[in-house]
Amino acid sequence: MDPSSLRALIDRVASGDCTPDDAVRQLRRLPYADLGFARIDHHRDLRQGTPEAVYGPGKTPEHCAAIVEELLGAGTGPVLLTRATEAQVKAVSALTEGLGYGPGDITEAGPSCTMTFRSAPPRAGNVVVVTAGTADLPIAHECTAVLRALGFEPTVLVDCGVAGLHRLLAEVDQLAMADAVVVIAGMEGALASVVGGLTPAPVVAVPTSTGYGAAFEGVTALLAMLAACASGVTVVGIDNGYGAACAIARLLQ
Repeated sequence: MDPSSLRALIDRVASGDCTPDDAVRQLRRLPYADLGFARIDHHRDLRQGTPEAVYGPGKTPEHCAAIVEELLGAGTGPVLLTRATEAQVKAVSALTEGLGYGPGDITEAGPSCTMTFRSAPPRAGNVVVVTAGTADLPIAHECTAVLRALGFEPTVLVDCGVAGLHRLLAEVDQLAMADAVVVIAGMEGALASVVGGLTPAPVVAVPTSTGYGAAFEGVTALLAMLAACASGVTVVGIDNGYGAACAIARLLQ
């Protein structure tokens, strides 16, 4: 249940198209739906402005399909499945095609995929996503897929790492015009400080697990971003492109 669905239900009651008893029956499912193996939070969009997403790892294909079906049937807003395997994508696509939603939009993010259904209407906000290297693209793909599902149309600047700083400096005008910036970097994570010093926009930094031994699978980049010289840089967890997109959505509410 999202704000538009709730308003539509209230309007239907006011016009007499829906009886109060029918409205009560629908609202009983508003807080959450208990599927036995998952409790689907239908109230999240009303509380936070973004809907609950389905995190693929640890779930069976059947779990993913059932949760997506519940989310699609309970509102009109975006539905997302993140970090999905091939088997999960097949199960969800078979279900949604049978329900008339089609296979959804599928964005490859390394060995996994992000699936989105019913993207939100376009939202204001010039969001720029910057990657340090091409190896960081899987996380950027996850981030941009979620941003698009939430109604944004991000600009992506690829391979702008500090080892060749001129590549970033060529895009300074883009950074200056941004309403919000996501910086995605592994190795030593220095790009977050550089971008944070070039733009007045809020910066959300995503450390990635890209890098050699001393990168410690993203820990070095994480600590470097947390200790950024540029003030006000926000940091999410390692490889968390989804979380960065949600942070941007909250900042630009």
